Amino acid sequence: MKLLGAVLVTLALLLPRAWGTEETRTCIFQTLDETDREFCRGNLEVIYPEVGDVSCSYIPKCHGYRQRLSHDWAEPRVRFPWAKKNKKYVLVMVDPDSPNRADPKYQFWRHWMVSDILGSDLRVGKIKGKVLTSYGRPKPPRYSGYHRYQFRLYLQPEHETIALSEEERDSLGSWDLKDFVEDFNLGHPVASTQFLTKNYKD
Repeated sequence: MKLLGAVLVTLALLLPRAWGTEETRTCIFQTLDETDREFCRGNLEVIYPEVGDVSCSYIPKCHGYRQRLSHDWAEPRVRFPWAKKNKKYVLVMVDPDSPNRADPKYQFWRHWMVSDILGSDLRVGKIKGKVLTSYGRPKPPRYSGYHRYQFRLYLQPEHETIALSEEERDSLGSWDLKDFVEDFNLGHPVASTQFLTKNYKD
């Protein structure tokens, strides 16, 4: 019996965010399936209050996490431990599934974009730089299923000033991410990750 108690205590310490206490229910953060996991590369961490790193996982409904994500929590800490201290980076957060994954006619919906982020700040999860798009909380419409919220981190070319056109600033949806990346010679992301969530009332 003592051995069983020790095992349970150890599990509670090792998996602090996997077990909930609300109404004695277990709150499980499921990892993404194999297809969606392929997007997660480079150990990019996305950290929200109460739940910690949500990279490459589903946001569960329990404890009101989906509702808090949509209505309460501010922008997450984003940490990239392999960032080069003296380099600058561009962080882009988009929803490729707007209005839904089956018919993403408003792809990509831009939720957050910051340029000129110092690598030394990225290493400790501080997103300081030039805000090109203020953080917009994930708010997938009802009955639209799961949406992917993707974070792409690019190395910013030296002496390159990143900016959005007037047209891009006026609209968040139907953003041509590919053209933007090509215009500023950003290349492939040095790291990327995503989480999935859906409307908290569904």
